[in-house]
Amino acid sequence: MEEAPDDDDDSSFPDSGGNVDRDGGLLSGCFFLDHVGEVLLSRNHDGLSWRCLDASDCEGTTCLGIGNSQDCKTEIKFSDIYAVEFLNYGLLHSPKSGLRHAKDCFRERLLISQEMYRFTVHGFQSSAKEPCLWKLAEFTFGHMDLQTCQSWMDQLNYSLIKEVDRPRNLLVFVHPKSGKGNGSRVWETVSKIFIRAKVNTKVIVTERAGHAFDVMTSIQNKELHSYDGIIAVGGDGFFNEILNGYLLPRLKVPLPPSPSEVFNSVRSSGSSSVPEQGDAVHEADQKEQYPLLPDSVQEVINFRTVNGSCEEIEDPDHPFSGERPRFGLIPAGSTDAIVICTTGARDPVTSALHIILGRKIFLDAMQVVRWKTASTSTIEPFIRYAASFAGYGFYGDVISESEKYRWMGPKRYDYVGTKIFLKHRSYEAEVMFEEAESENGKASPQTRSKTWPFRNTTRSEKILCRAKCSICNSKADDGNITRTTPISYPEKTRWCRTKGRFLSIGAAVMSNRNERAPDGLVVDAHLSDGFLHLILIKDCSRPKYLWHLTELAKRGGEPLNFEFVEYHKTRAFTFTSLGEESVWNLDGEIFKAHHLSAQVLRGLIPLFASGPEI
Repeated sequence: MEEAPDDDDDSSFPDSGGNVDRDGGLLSGCFFLDHVGEVLLSRNHDGLSWRCLDASDCEGTTCLGIGNSQDCKTEIKFSDIYAVEFLNYGLLHSPKSGLRHAKDCFRERLLISQEMYRFTVHGFQSSAKEPCLWKLAEFTFGHMDLQTCQSWMDQLNYSLIKEVDRPRNLLVFVHPKSGKGNGSRVWETVSKIFIRAKVNTKVIVTERAGHAFDVMTSIQNKELHSYDGIIAVGGDGFFNEILNGYLLPRLKVPLPPSPSEVFNSVRSSGSSSVPEQGDAVHEADQKEQYPLLPDSVQEVINFRTVNGSCEEIEDPDHPFSGERPRFGLIPAGSTDAIVICTTGARDPVTSALHIILGRKIFLDAMQVVRWKTASTSTIEPFIRYAASFAGYGFYGDVISESEKYRWMGPKRYDYVGTKIFLKHRSYEAEVMFEEAESENGKASPQTRSKTWPFRNTTRSEKILCRAKCSICNSKADDGNITRTTPISYPEKTRWCRTKGRFLSIGAAVMSNRNERAPDGLVVDAHLSDGFLHLILIKDCSRPKYLWHLTELAKRGGEPLNFEFVEYHKTRAFTFTSLGEESVWNLDGEIFKAHHLSAQVLRGLIPLFASGPEI
């Protein structure tokens, strides 16, 4: 290897000793920053910072192609650094400045002709216009002394090792035909970032529908625990497939009540009939009749149901006896609502960085139980889980009909949606839901009103879900499974019933923001607040329904403020179709259910994300 040239007379370079000073645990030294010039680089307890040593050298310079020196990034936290890479001996570039006097021009030419030992700090920068969008950023520092570079490399790598939440081994499922058929292409792009960050990945490219589900159901828990996370490269439906493959054979919790259980329990209480249109119908001892999950799923995760009662799990190999593996989603689908709601950007690089940097939030999940497939079927519970949405009527028709047009790619949803809208079909059904209580213990206004035409809060009063959300974190613990006491249930539960013809019924776990609905179905829905958002669209004229859909499709719209729309926050609901057809859309997958019930499981899913910044 060629030795660095020795030029003691040129003060523009750091000396071979590195000009290193240690003070109170801090480390600093003179380095040359590519495209900027000579800087004083400092390492403190939480990151790196630098400043130009000669202000005149910084005037008019360009840092990473972004603006002038006043707009340049001059610091980066360790939590935002995903890799440090040694580049050995090579060329560094001087600032791309405007006209200067002769001495400066000569000095610039001299800098271009020199080579140094170099190392690159890999991180990210948030987009100025879209803070949720993360762009790769590289900061290459040079020094004439090899030992100085190696010393700084060791210090930086040690600091990164202390970022304990970062994954080192991941199981990655790639859906090659997801979205526009670019699942493999998306992974090929972001895999380079994982390699640079020294994250080991076992990649499984799916070959058929249900392939990822079969792998997740059959994988041994011992092997599963060897991974720090499970990653899906695809859309919301593919994520749903992997999530169900993981949860179905492993998670044992009390089921929500079936429609007949709720109805019969109400009738046995002494009521001759059940009031309709959202009236409160019953108060019952929840513990004896139909147990629901408590606010936090951590309270039940160490228990399984045995003969109708809960029993503590003593098996140390049980997957829920310790930290649950985190899930990750790299968008390559048609809608990607989960990614947009959890990172704020539909961008594969942004999602990959959230995973590599070990960001962590918890998501609610919806446990959906199909009791009957058709009206004549026998009662046989069939369980599925949803992370974002379950929809009936319009939503079920679109997902069912769109299967015929998969060759069109994502455009099929616009085409099929228009066809279904023009048909304007409504369905007769009965819905019962648990009445949510406000902080003062009284029923919330939107569930108590007989016909609820408008929400009581204005848009400015709604608390939106954001990074470090106070609502999502209000009752959630740190995710460790530490509870060892039996499950506790609320003593009383009020159930409400509504019956009629509906154009659509939707149950949202999160806001479900996407490109077709920029604010989502419910703008102030949260990722981990322990509620489902039940939206009932009653039969109405086609122009009125179009008005609702138009409000849904625009930013700042109010799609719930119509007399034919009922909106309820609830922890559980039941559904009974009064017709023959009954098709649901479960996170983008077809789910046929004539009798159905659902409940929310708060904070069930640990996810590599930090929540949207805006």
